[in-house]
Amino acid sequence: MIGLLERLARDLPGFAPELVSDPRVSLYRIYRDTRFSQDKAPLKTHVAAHFPATGFPRGEGSGLYLEVAPTWVWIGGGLYMPASSDLRLIRAHIADNHHALHRVVSGAAFKRAVGTLEGERLSSMPRGYLKDHPAAHYLRYKQFLAGREFEAEFATTPRFYPELLRIFRAVAPLVRFLNTPLLEGRRMVTQMLPAQDEALTPGRRRIATHPRAAGSRW
Repeated sequence: MIGLLERLARDLPGFAPELVSDPRVSLYRIYRDTRFSQDKAPLKTHVAAHFPATGFPRGEGSGLYLEVAPTWVWIGGGLYMPASSDLRLIRAHIADNHHALHRVVSGAAFKRAVGTLEGERLSSMPRGYLKDHPAAHYLRYKQFLAGREFEAEFATTPRFYPELLRIFRAVAPLVRFLNTPLLEGRRMVTQMLPAQDEALTPGRRRIATHPRAAGSRW
């Protein structure tokens, strides 16, 4: 996996220069969190890595994802568990730019690589949006996932890396679309809070951080 990340570090800049492929950032730890689980096995049985965008705190934002398990391989990306504040920003962005999102997820490259946009959806429209909103289909999403599953043996075949790149190329525009409003929201928070600190305590500035309700998986 470390060798794969090093190779992706050379190839990702060609189509997703904002995404990071670095073992220190991308590689998930092998140890399980057993605090709240009856299964006390100390180690995971799969290896996984995520490829986040620069400009986000660790664990936030949309990104690409790879998992190799004993019985499957999953390649894709998106946003698995967005914080409620991030989901509001994404929905506002979708409402204003749904044509751009539709072009991404209905494009030939996306459909050939991963099929359709997936993820949990609300049974009704989110608060603040009309039922007949032109982006109604996308506004009901709570997760934004795009990927493809293979048999575990696929990871050892010559097709693995070319297919990984093909899927990552197809999903990267979705990742970029989801991150656009999140980055803008974080910039606004960063710009506003130091000015407020100056007003309260002249001459003193603090690094502003975006409040985090629940970190995303990717």
